[in-house]
Amino acid sequence: MGTELNTPLTLPCGAVMPNRIAKGAMTEGLATPDGRPTPELERLYGIWADGGAGMLLTGNIIIDKDHLERPGNVVIDREPHADMAERLASWAKAGTRAGNHLWAQISHGGRQTQKLVNPNPKSSSDVALALPGGQFGKPTPLTKEEIADLVNRWAIAAKACKDAGFTGVQVHGAHGYLISQFLSPRVNLRTDEYGGSLENRARFLLEAVSAVRIAVGADFPISVKLNSADFQKGGFAFEDSIAVVKWLEAASVDLIEISGGTYEQPKLMGVEGMEEEEVQNVAPSTAAREAYFVDFAKAMQAEVNVPLMVTGGFRSRAAMEQALDMGAADVIGLGRPMCLKTDAPQQLMDGLDALPRYEDNLDLIPSWLGFLKRLQMMKALNGFAGIYWFYEQLWMLGHEGRVDESYPVFKAFRAVEARNKAIMKARR
Repeated sequence: MGTELNTPLTLPCGAVMPNRIAKGAMTEGLATPDGRPTPELERLYGIWADGGAGMLLTGNIIIDKDHLERPGNVVIDREPHADMAERLASWAKAGTRAGNHLWAQISHGGRQTQKLVNPNPKSSSDVALALPGGQFGKPTPLTKEEIADLVNRWAIAAKACKDAGFTGVQVHGAHGYLISQFLSPRVNLRTDEYGGSLENRARFLLEAVSAVRIAVGADFPISVKLNSADFQKGGFAFEDSIAVVKWLEAASVDLIEISGGTYEQPKLMGVEGMEEEEVQNVAPSTAAREAYFVDFAKAMQAEVNVPLMVTGGFRSRAAMEQALDMGAADVIGLGRPMCLKTDAPQQLMDGLDALPRYEDNLDLIPSWLGFLKRLQMMKALNGFAGIYWFYEQLWMLGHEGRVDESYPVFKAFRAVEARNKAIMKARR
């Protein structure tokens, strides 16, 4: 008998996930302008809690208000005051109301912070994002004192979430955000103990994990989200990822989520990047035709024993069960389908064969103007517009408890852009 989707999973720390399906982290943009949780976040996570997932991962909870992933992020950059603590507790209560786990994804945007938020972001080095449009500023390298402060902030945020009733935390070390910027030899050009060798480039991540473990204790789940690869020439490669996973296992991490890509190479969204993809040395399988990172996880399982979660592309129950059966994943992460089909986990466990691929029909550029997609700027704009459509579905769920599959892509793009500007204006 293979592993069923409804099979419980006991983590190394002793915590038990009731089944093998997790809602992957998706940015919500529903916090107050100063980064506090809202009733809209509570409504959204209550709906998801009722949907059957064994674990829900939040979107980015940011440890520096000047380095948001997007306007509307929750921010925990200090010990919470009374109102913040109360709001966190209300969010946690709603998000665990069905007996499921709710884990807080803790993050820092680094150089992937839009100019709208901060025109002078911090990063591992001064390497700017190679994207058209001028939306991201040239970063300044963090000092060692600033790195130490951020490590402490990861611990403060993790402890605040535990105290509020969250049942786990995830350190975000993927997708080109700050920790990922340190891991990448293409972005990290430092010559101190945080740059150069892989051991040095991973130091920031391992220090953050160690600080979080001290803050939350031995029996509280800690996860890390890690790129299988950046898929960029000269970037973080799969061989690097395997080495880092071994170090994380030794550091008592309970679950590692395998993903990949950056803003420049958005493999995580199944979107074509601005440059040619750097092919990795991993044996292909049939499961990878649907799930982007399953073969990387399969290769990792041969090297480590820590449970792995794979998110990205899963739509059919057969592919999910195949990934579990072949040992490529211990947990299946679902993202975009749960923006509309909020009870997707329960439906899959009840026998649903496949989830819809909404993203296949979300072009901003009509077919008769398809030639425009050959332009780098238009290709990027088209990709982001599709992502913004999902943002708008989450906004409707949080505010109105509904979704709208017929919502126009262009209208969603305009709405999110306008809302981002309004949030930033309210912050000032």
